Amino acid sequence: MAEDTIIGIDVGTTTVKALLATTDGRQLDRFSGSYPTARAGNGVVEQDPEAWLYRVLGALAYFERNFDLGGLKGIGICSQVNTHVFVDGSGRALAPAIVWQDGRCASVAAELDAQVDNARRIEWWGAPLPIDASHGLSRMAWMRRHHPDLWEMTRWVMAPKDYCILRLTGEAVADPIASVGLVGHELGYLSPLLDLVPGAASRLAPLHGFTHVAGGIVGGLPCAGTPVMVGAMDAWGGMFGVGVHRPDAAMYLSGTSEIMGIVSPSRVPTPGVIAFPTYDGITLHAAPTQSGGASIAWLGGLFGKNPEELSALAATLEPNERVPLFLPHLQGERAPIWDAHARGLFVGLDAGMGPAHVARAVMEGVGYSARWLLESLERSADCRVEPIHCGGGGFQSEVWNQIRADILGRTLRRVATSDVAALGAAAIAAVGSGVFPTLGEAIATIIDFDREYHPNPNSAARHEFGFDLYKETYEATRELSRKLVEFHGG
Repeated sequence: MAEDTIIGIDVGTTTVKALLATTDGRQLDRFSGSYPTARAGNGVVEQDPEAWLYRVLGALAYFERNFDLGGLKGIGICSQVNTHVFVDGSGRALAPAIVWQDGRCASVAAELDAQVDNARRIEWWGAPLPIDASHGLSRMAWMRRHHPDLWEMTRWVMAPKDYCILRLTGEAVADPIASVGLVGHELGYLSPLLDLVPGAASRLAPLHGFTHVAGGIVGGLPCAGTPVMVGAMDAWGGMFGVGVHRPDAAMYLSGTSEIMGIVSPSRVPTPGVIAFPTYDGITLHAAPTQSGGASIAWLGGLFGKNPEELSALAATLEPNERVPLFLPHLQGERAPIWDAHARGLFVGLDAGMGPAHVARAVMEGVGYSARWLLESLERSADCRVEPIHCGGGGFQSEVWNQIRADILGRTLRRVATSDVAALGAAAIAAVGSGVFPTLGEAIATIIDFDREYHPNPNSAARHEFGFDLYKETYEATRELSRKLVEFHGG
């Protein structure tokens, strides 16, 4: 007799990750399939939406081929957000997807941003959130201005998960949380905002909750007939996947970017923080950087080394050995500064330093970017948090994990799987298919932890100095970076 199972899928920035689990939390197998990202210069960062769908179908076919899925209850999907695909009436992508790292819309974003004052932002979002180059409205305004022919053909502007759901089930859906920046506290689209771009409102899919059944997979595809849930953005999927949903709990997700969040009913409007509308009793204050694991990948490409080899290099140094300061702004920065012109920087290099010093500097620089997030988030949520639940591919390095615990000055509690957003998507599938009545109960059943990292008090003074210098260096070079970027045309 087939076991009762669920599937969770995460359409990430570089990879589709999926897992098959029993409804009592045992993980039976995992799938991973990567896809390329095209970087054409001038801030352009694109992906082929068909590549997402191909890997999603590959995951379903893999599980169907290797297991008896007669007891499959449902499928949950999470994805990267502020990545947008423009889709025609037949469900096909009209152009490559504009990835969240893409900065081509910075100028049109600035025009839109100038039309909204801070009082209105706080009224809409609970914080003075900027309309930046990754905002959905900026993307629509850019397409309308630069490609009016494609804009006229556009039926839907969708996040990756919603595009995949459309192709799997034939149903156009979205959720209010992944529609970040387009939705207000009442969990509906913000008409006064959307009116700034004629035609924007009519191109957005209907909103539903995470656990709502979008539809069944159409015949002829793997797992045909299985219900697919609307799902959530990767940050919320990851939050569930690291066991966070109650007030005063905190998460730290590390993948291509670093994402931190605190659940708290308090709202103190704080620049740079995304204060999501309250959903299912959860008020999440969140902040994403631009280049967390992306900084490690960049350095690995320069040195010809994988992340494990970079960690081994960094481990050869004493904890308090002098290393340069690194700003990980390799393609602008998101929270808390939201500066598309920010750029990466090393300060303090000397001839006595080698690859180990550079590797440790990059790890520390990403850690300082996360500390800046934590500082802003605790102000926004009006609470101090510890421990911080953590997970994601970037938390597989013991060396880097300890560096980050030392920099943050907080205990980090790591979940026992690296595929945390897929695990959260599985929890959503379990609730949507009726296996559990609430997400809290699903999370309590399927989430487990494997290790804690405690900050070394002997490193506290060094990292206090390093963090202060990190912020000072950004402020001192901000205008220089802007001039350089503008001189080279973005």
